Amino acid sequence: MSKITPFLWFDTQAEQAMNYYVDTFNGAPHKKGESKIVSITRYEKGMDAPGAEALEGKVITGIFELAGQSFMALDGGPIFNFTEATSFYVECEDQKEVDYFWNKLSTVPESEQCGWCKDQFGLSWQIIPKQLGELMGDPDPIKSKRVINAMLQMKKINVADLQKAHDGK
Repeated sequence: MSKITPFLWFDTQAEQAMNYYVDTFNGAPHKKGESKIVSITRYEKGMDAPGAEALEGKVITGIFELAGQSFMALDGGPIFNFTEATSFYVECEDQKEVDYFWNKLSTVPESEQCGWCKDQFGLSWQIIPKQLGELMGDPDPIKSKRVINAMLQMKKINVADLQKAHDGK
């Protein structure tokens, strides 16, 4: 079976983003696997790509891994931008991990809602504790609905508040 790898188009900051993401995931309270830069190929003088002169030294392709998931990155210029239509879901072990990733990745307060945030590069992330799915999946529809309603009022997900909603407190 073919492997699917997310491909991220940056203006000129692919290498900065790769380094930031690798450092962020390697510093997480509960490491989710090894995070690393695997390889970088750069634009060089004399390449025949459109706009290559302006991108000399920048990343043509960079391969990196976050928690064992491969990604590719590109410095392609300002042609395309990230939108909220694509986001990366990070399942967190506990509130400590939610807080860690939120503090590292959320830089656009107006984009925060229901565990979604946007980083300094414009990429959207979902920082979600595993307890959210467990509590929302309660077979009691009243408890499940209270959890969903509580989550809909949150920016960063708060596990203790979800549990209170679940318990009817």
